[in-house]
This record gives sequence, structure tokens and C-alpha cells, in this order.
Amino acid sequence: MKDIRHVIVPVDFEQHTDTLAEFAICMANKLEAKVTFVHVVQKGEYFSDYDSSSFEKFEARIQNNAEKKMAAMIEKNKTSCPGCTGVLLSGDTVDCIVEYAKDQEVNLIILATHGSKGIEKILLGSVADRVLKRAHCPTLVFNPYRGERGRKSL
Repeated sequence: MKDIRHVIVPVDFEQHTDTLAEFAICMANKLEAKVTFVHVVQKGEYFSDYDSSSFEKFEARIQNNAEKKMAAMIEKNKTSCPGCTGVLLSGDTVDCIVEYAKDQEVNLIILATHGSKGIEKILLGSVADRVLKRAHCPTLVFNPYRGERGRKSL
């Protein structure tokens, strides 16, 4: 088995991002691995009937906001995770995560599940599930709804 030296942590900057980051940093520190936070900005689809410049302005605002949030995340975690980095990707979330992990020769992906159930999971699918099935490397799925359970034993 290969040593785990590079861990990526896909983040969406939503409710459980800080909990996921804390867990992933704890794991990476124990493994003495480098951490890269990854955020994917999804590109919108343009329709010929609409003015594309308004979409481009909207996407630029989303990109700018994501850059600010990533910088804040790195700053917040630099003490507990010296050398952690962040990257913003653009495109389909699952495709970007899987391709980035392969291109960067990542050894472990740690991501959170949102706990979608029923019709929501059927209609929307699960990013965690699709990354788990497609990733070239081991993937650890963290359930933020379990609170401290599981983390104390690390």
C-alpha cells in the first residue's frame, strides 16, 4: 500500500465545511500528509435566448466570492495545518474532483456527505457517492451529522 502523502478535501463552504476541515486536518496530521482544500465552481449553461454577459458577470461574482472564502479557510486553518493549500476548479463537481485527484497523484480524498435521503438523493444524486465510485485512490466519507462520534478515537 502506498503511503498517504497528499490528501484533498473537497469543500462547498456550506454548513459543515469547518467540521469537515477539522476532521480532515486531524487525519492528515496523523498521516503527516499535505492537505489541499478543493472547491468547484460549477459553470452555468447558456441559452441562446439570453444575454450571456449577465451570466458571465454572475459567474465572475461567484468566482470572486469563492476565492475570498478559500483564502479565509486557508488563513483560519494555517496554524493547525501548516502548508495547507486551496484550489478552485471550474466545471462539473465530480469530474473536477476525480480528475484533479488523479492529475495531482492524490493518495486520499476526504469528503463529507450531506445526508440526502429519499427523492432528493434519487433526483440530485450524491457527490460523495459518485466520487467514491470513480476515484482512483481511497476515499474517506465523513458524516458531519454524527457530531464527535468517531473523532475522539483518532
